[in-house]
Amino acid sequence: MVRPNDSSSLLRICNQENLDKYFELLEGKFSVKGFPLLSEVPSNVFFSPFSSIYKSSDAPLALLQRVQALSQKGGFLGFHKEAPSDRLMNSLGKFTGREFLSIFRFKTWWSTMWTGCSGSDLQMETQWVLFNVPEIKSYVIIIPVIDGSFRSAFHPGTDGHVMICAESGSTKVTASSFDAIAYVQVSENPYNIMKEAYSALRVHLNTFKLLEEKTVPSLVDKFGWCTWDAFYLTVEPAGVWHGVNDFVEGGVAPRFLIIDDGWQSINTDDENPNEDAKNLVLGGTQMTARLHRLDDCEKFRKYKGGSMLGPDPPSFDPKKPNMLISKAIELEHAEKDRDKAIQSGVTDLSPFEAKIQKLKQELDTSFGGEEKTVQSQIVDGEVVLEGFDEVEMAHELAPREFEWTKPGSTNLNSKIISCKLSPGLDGTMTDLAVVKIVEGGIGLVHPDQAGDFYDSMHSYLANAGITGVKVDVIHSLEYVSENYGGRVELAKGYYKGLSDSLSKNFKGSGLISSMQQCNDFFFLGTKQISMGRVGDDFWFQDPNGDPMGVYWLQGVHMIHCAYNSMWMGQIIKPDWDMFQSDHLCAKFHAGSRAICGGPVYVSDSVGGHDFGLLKKLVHPDGTIPKCQDSALPTRDCLFRNPLFDKKTILKIWNFNKYGGVIGAFNCQGAGWDPKEQRIRGYSECYTLMSGSVHVTDIEWDQKKEAAQMREAEEFIVYLTQAEELLHASPKSEAIQITVQPSSFEIFSFVPIKKLGTSIHFAPIGLTNMFNSGGTIQELEYFDSEAETRVKIEVKGGGDFLSYSNASPKKGFLNGAEVAFHWLDNGKLTLNFPWNETAGGISHVVFLF
Repeated sequence: MVRPNDSSSLLRICNQENLDKYFELLEGKFSVKGFPLLSEVPSNVFFSPFSSIYKSSDAPLALLQRVQALSQKGGFLGFHKEAPSDRLMNSLGKFTGREFLSIFRFKTWWSTMWTGCSGSDLQMETQWVLFNVPEIKSYVIIIPVIDGSFRSAFHPGTDGHVMICAESGSTKVTASSFDAIAYVQVSENPYNIMKEAYSALRVHLNTFKLLEEKTVPSLVDKFGWCTWDAFYLTVEPAGVWHGVNDFVEGGVAPRFLIIDDGWQSINTDDENPNEDAKNLVLGGTQMTARLHRLDDCEKFRKYKGGSMLGPDPPSFDPKKPNMLISKAIELEHAEKDRDKAIQSGVTDLSPFEAKIQKLKQELDTSFGGEEKTVQSQIVDGEVVLEGFDEVEMAHELAPREFEWTKPGSTNLNSKIISCKLSPGLDGTMTDLAVVKIVEGGIGLVHPDQAGDFYDSMHSYLANAGITGVKVDVIHSLEYVSENYGGRVELAKGYYKGLSDSLSKNFKGSGLISSMQQCNDFFFLGTKQISMGRVGDDFWFQDPNGDPMGVYWLQGVHMIHCAYNSMWMGQIIKPDWDMFQSDHLCAKFHAGSRAICGGPVYVSDSVGGHDFGLLKKLVHPDGTIPKCQDSALPTRDCLFRNPLFDKKTILKIWNFNKYGGVIGAFNCQGAGWDPKEQRIRGYSECYTLMSGSVHVTDIEWDQKKEAAQMREAEEFIVYLTQAEELLHASPKSEAIQITVQPSSFEIFSFVPIKKLGTSIHFAPIGLTNMFNSGGTIQELEYFDSEAETRVKIEVKGGGDFLSYSNASPKKGFLNGAEVAFHWLDNGKLTLNFPWNETAGGISHVVFLF
């Protein structure tokens, strides 16, 4: 008998005969169930079953047992070289003519999807590859992982070869052999394979935890506001007060606030070391700055409680932030024009410099001198602060943190380190933030003091009432690992310090991770962190002057979020990022946030709100009708390109408590260009798209509670935008759809319940919300000879819709009989207000 705590014995009880049936590496061919997956595998590459590599684990027993039960379906690829090095490249073999889906880093901190059919189609810094293997009705995933002090990623090879790059990040840390540098898993289900593979890696590495082992921050169920696009670095207390007050007066109270960059004490090396940098606006302008103290900057530090409610509140011009932002963007574009002129060989730069100086003077004048600073009052909620690593402040207030310190400014041992970028990043997109960071170097606190560094900031914030932080740019650690044991060891030191501080100051989970979409972070930094960004930044404006304006960027953002959720969602709760409710594509974003399963927050400018739109996402108490899981692409999207293949609509599926949901989004019109190594517009693809939706697009078996809904003989389908009711069954034809560019439709699938001898009933929910099904909290059916009754608990107010093939005899709302409307097409409607005294909960009963 295996003792409960004997994980080593538990996982070694495997039948070698069964192992051989799944993977085999023989005579240069790597096969799965006898079918070749990779050919021309070099002789220095070897495969090891999971059980032969596994040693021990601190994982919970139930997780260990789950991994053990499937261990024969997984294993590791390794390779051996004659000469040790800090960076080794090796082919794992080649493939051509086989569909794959992959995730690759297109910037240091951002990843996105890519598809193809050959090893040469892969992009630099690929984080995993999922193969479609229809010959055995299965899927195979290969994931580059951490082995010792080395991390790995896939690169494209010639003639279909898959290259694996193992690198330490330090010339002082070398190796020549890796037993487990890539993990391989096979499964019949493309969603199970993610769970199975990352569960196995969690058990193997012992350096991270799965989402199922952690608690997510409470803000995941709430509506919030982030100050970034509203102010950028010009954020100050009076503006924050007016911003929050706007939402409250508009009837949509934020329950968490993220104070983004602009709250910390930073300056540049050539400035007074004891004073804050002045007149900063855009993020790029702070990238060469450093922390000169660990608390908030002067404009926040001087703030007086209650000033905004006193007899002489300071003035605030809501137009000024946008004016400053517009002028700073104009200046940034002028600097880009100068840089392009230099690259093209222009020698007379005086016109460019003159324009830049003129714009700088205009920007300085626009600030209008020293600004009054006050302390504002925040409505009851959470605040998250953001800064450079970056930490965003959550009441719930979350700040964003600045990780780079000025040597000598604190008692911490820090020094400026020159940046060294991995050669793999040469294949990624040029990033102004990276350019600036490299230009100024990083003021790095010694990793032995990482815990003190984080605790110094976090304890101060926690004592001030802050409930969490948001961390950005932490992947810049890989630039400065040369003298600190390499990128893996440096990351371990910093992530341990961060995790310890989270446990002490923010209940262990009070953090949103961002700009972190690389395997180093997920494998090394997520023992405590349970929520993080799965997309890149929401861009309210077009930074590149594309002819399509801002439109080309919005579908790209959605694709990042959907496909990254497949793997990141195993480890952290996906956060689809903020957007602006008055943006040209606001409704497009709102539709996706409604069913993404994560938090909903916006970055509206003060006075720049569409409250009608927000009220389709948020209840009056600041909570949201959230889906129960994380939205993922449907199977028919996995090996397609919904960005510029001119035929694929992005479809994402999720669950509500009593139904399933599919969102169909036309994201065509932009994407990655391998030749230009950047994301650009594909205007020829920005057009109407047609497709289909079927009840079987929802992966009902992925949630235990939803599995029984799959057995329903018939479903009612509600189309949120078209406001239509349709009937569907597993055997019926697919629903044909046509979606305009930057538009969407949400389909709610609800099983029809047969009651008595002739009643067919299905509750849809509040149709004034994008995720109508998310408003239904409880559902009970009572069916007897004496009475047929349906009882529904609903959160929210507005237009409640159900399907019923017959009119009820009576309807009741919160115990009192009420009138309802029934049409012969089955629409059964009832309107009721938000029930303030019961926390928005209303009880609806129909008698038949």
